Amino acid sequence: MTLLDRYIFRSALFACLAAIGVFAFVVAAVNIIRDLIGPVMAGQLSTPIIIRLVLLTIPYVISYALPLGMLTGILLTLSRLSADNEITAMRATGVSVGRIAMPVLILGAMGALVGLPINFESMPKAKVQYEREFTEAIRSNPLNFIVPKTFIYDFPGFVIYVGGREKNELRDTWIWTLDSQKRAWVVSHANSGHIAFDDKSFELILTLRDVQAETMNAKAPESYRLHPPNVEVFERSDPTHLPLAQMFSRQMRAPKLPWLTYEELRAEQARRIAAPVGPGQAKEHARSVMEVNLAIMEKFTMALAALSFAIIGVPLGIKVSRRETSANLGIAASLAVSYYFLTVAAGWIDRRPDLRPDLLIWIPNLIILAVGVGLYRRLDRR
Repeated sequence: MTLLDRYIFRSALFACLAAIGVFAFVVAAVNIIRDLIGPVMAGQLSTPIIIRLVLLTIPYVISYALPLGMLTGILLTLSRLSADNEITAMRATGVSVGRIAMPVLILGAMGALVGLPINFESMPKAKVQYEREFTEAIRSNPLNFIVPKTFIYDFPGFVIYVGGREKNELRDTWIWTLDSQKRAWVVSHANSGHIAFDDKSFELILTLRDVQAETMNAKAPESYRLHPPNVEVFERSDPTHLPLAQMFSRQMRAPKLPWLTYEELRAEQARRIAAPVGPGQAKEHARSVMEVNLAIMEKFTMALAALSFAIIGVPLGIKVSRRETSANLGIAASLAVSYYFLTVAAGWIDRRPDLRPDLLIWIPNLIILAVGVGLYRRLDRR
C-alpha cells in the first residue's frame, strides 16, 4: 500500500469511525429512552445495572449504525479531498479513480467482514442477554412499580396513585378500577394500605385500610347525576391482585428470529424443515421455513451494505465536492432511508414464500451496487 493509499485509507477510517459512533449514539439513545428511562426514574435499576445494559446495547446499535456510518464517513472524506482539489491533483498526476477508490473499497470490505460476526454472533447474544438482565433487574425489586405521587398505568384494568410509601406501607392511596372501555366504574380511596409481592403468581397484592369506595353504574359510569354512585366504607378491603406477568413477558417469550445466532438459525431452519406437514398445511409450513431463511439473508445483506455503500460513496463523494457536512449527511440519510425501506418492504411479503422474499431482500444491495458502478464508470470517463 503506497503513501497515497494509506493517506486516503486513514482519512476515511477515522471519518467512518466517528460517523458510526454518532449514529450508534443516536440509535442507542432511542432504545435507552424507550426501555430504561421509566425504570430509572422509578428507582428500579441501580447504576451498575444501567451501565451494564447500556454496554449490551452496543452490538445491537452497531449492526444498524455500521452501514450508515461507512457511507457518511466516505462521503465526508472524499468530498473534503475533492473540495480541497486533492482529487484533482491526484488525477492530474495520472492516478485513476479506481486507484483513488481502492483504499475506500478495502475499508468497505473490512466493514462488511466486521458486520458478519456482529450480525450473526455479537448482536444476538447481547440482545438476549440484555432482555434477560433487564427483566431480572425489574423482577428483583417488584415493589418499585409503586412509585409515590405518580399515576401508575402499568396494571391492566387499574389506575393507581399513592401519596406516600414507606417500604411496604402505603398512605393516601387511590385506585380507579376500569371497565372494558377503560372507564372508571369503581373509585377507591384509602388512608393507608399494605403492598406485598407473591413470587409464585408474579402478583403484587394490595390491601387497603380505612377505605371509601364509590361504585358507578356499570352501563353508564360517567352519568353521576342520572346514576349517583353507591358509596361504601370499609375498615379493610379485599386484596387487590396486580399481575406482573405482562411486565415479565419479555423474559418468558421465546427469542425472536433476529436474536438468534447463525448456528441457532440453522438449527431452527432444520427443525422447521423437518416438521411434519399435515393436510392443508403446506403453505403454512413453507411460510414458517421462509421466515428463518429471510432472517438469515437479512443479516447477510445488512453486513454487505457496508461494502455497497462504500462503492456508491466513492463517485458521490467525488462528484459532490462540497465541504458542507449537511449536504453529505443529507445524501447519506436519503440513501440509507431508501435502502432500509426496500429491505423492510421485502420482509412484508414473508407470508408469500412463492415470491422468494429471501432473494428479493438482496434487491436493495443490488440496486446500490448497480448505481454505484454506473456512477463510477461515468466519473472515470471524465
